[in-house]
Amino acid sequence: MNGKELRASMRNGATVYGTMINVARNTRGATVFGQLGFDFAIVDTEHSPNGRSEVADAAGAFLAAGVCPIIRVPNTEPHATVMALDAGFHGVLVPYCETPEEVRAVVNAARLRPLKGALHTIARDQGTFPSDATRVYLEKRNANVVVIIGIESVPAVENIEQILDVGGIDALFIGPNDLTVSLGVPDQYDHPSYVQAVERVIAAANARGVPAGPHCLTDEQLTVWQSKGARFILFSSDWRALSEGYRASLSRARGKDVGPVKRPA
Repeated sequence: MNGKELRASMRNGATVYGTMINVARNTRGATVFGQLGFDFAIVDTEHSPNGRSEVADAAGAFLAAGVCPIIRVPNTEPHATVMALDAGFHGVLVPYCETPEEVRAVVNAARLRPLKGALHTIARDQGTFPSDATRVYLEKRNANVVVIIGIESVPAVENIEQILDVGGIDALFIGPNDLTVSLGVPDQYDHPSYVQAVERVIAAANARGVPAGPHCLTDEQLTVWQSKGARFILFSSDWRALSEGYRASLSRARGKDVGPVKRPA
């Protein structure tokens, strides 16, 4: 699945499934995710020490495996989005967006690439392009671009309707750890404040035909949020699947629970 196909699937009301890539380096691993049937994979560069050349190789490997390659860029700075797309990714997850202005800058950086400077501003603000040929060129060149906005704080939740009204957003990612910290209830994923915030985001997104959902780290979380309307399903991660798989097997072999594995620093 490429970016254009993933966008079409989400626009047609389908639920899409992906995972987070935190620690994998060997691009041969991409074939595993393709065989599992994931629609997309998000390569993390916000919290993981992945370099640009490494992730560029990963983009090609996932695409070859039939998995839409998306990258979580480190920040909302528009050029980070442009660089990620130039590296071969078909989409970006932009973390910790809080205002319509931030989102508008990100969306236009992705949709108008490679137009820059004063002419970018005119196209963004007035919808006027250097020529019809330029407009058509940009539409074709960026047909595969998937824009996912990270909603991870109280201000973002409070601004959710205005953020969605910016347009050009393909999906919303809800960051559970950051959002619970912002709400004052760290890692309490069943706390009413967190549940209500996520429900508000999903409802606002669904009303506009935009899929949304929190990063689901367990089967139980996935089941609960799918039942509440989540259609953007980011499930687990490579390090979590690896650690949980080993933990379950070792617990059975030793006859005792070896305990959860902490995420690498």
